[in-house]
Amino acid sequence: MLSLAMFAVLLGFGAIAGFLAGLLGVGGGLVIVPVVVGVLEAAGLGGNHVQHLAVGTSLAVMVFTSFASVREHHKKGAVSWAIVRGMVPAMVLGTFAGSLLAGDIPSNGLKWFFVVYAYAIGAQMFFGAKPPASRDMPGLVGKGAAGGVIGMVSSWVGIGGGSMSVPFMSWCNVPVHTAIATSAALGWPIAVSGALGYLSSGWGVAGLPWGSAGFIYLPAMLALMLMTVLCAPLGARAAHTLPVAKLKKAFAVLMVVMASEMLWTLLRHG
Repeated sequence: MLSLAMFAVLLGFGAIAGFLAGLLGVGGGLVIVPVVVGVLEAAGLGGNHVQHLAVGTSLAVMVFTSFASVREHHKKGAVSWAIVRGMVPAMVLGTFAGSLLAGDIPSNGLKWFFVVYAYAIGAQMFFGAKPPASRDMPGLVGKGAAGGVIGMVSSWVGIGGGSMSVPFMSWCNVPVHTAIATSAALGWPIAVSGALGYLSSGWGVAGLPWGSAGFIYLPAMLALMLMTVLCAPLGARAAHTLPVAKLKKAFAVLMVVMASEMLWTLLRHG
């Protein structure tokens, strides 16, 4: 059972994750996953399935967060629905397949994957190489291939895919505000298919805490969802006025801090 202090932590980080989801189109999972892992471990819940529960819960939260974020971006006319249509089908298949496979991956394996991924993307976001001026979005096959890879990786890390889709679109010279808004739209189908996959792969698994639906821990999901839905529209509005390039660097630092905390936990427990 979670204490009031643990719920307070979830609410606080839910507000941060929601704001960042709207601001940077990233879904917030890179904040949510380590927080849920820490809360569950502090409460002695989840056993060998802590990381699975954290990732599944993160994706379930993002079903609501992404919807709130993309509504606000759509009002600004910033979403490229043509890119969304080109990437979503393969993205959904990749996410669902990856989330089903995740049930067979050891929890520590998912943690190591998260650490490596967060360091790599954090470095990319911080240093952000400039693409050639001639680079453009690929055709339908290229969009589908990118969507499938982003979806599968997202299902293992518990993110909405924005930390990959925003750099991918920026590399193809899509304007940053359009990339962020479109990434928010891409995050919703990733979240839905990923959450369904973790619900299915965790259904009937022994040793999960009370309040779990498959690999989704409902008490944490509800606390996080409340704050992310409230704060995602605020971040989306700010994305059209604040210096996003500098904020991306700040988020990259946050990713490195979160990855370092999880790496320390892995090394400490062997």
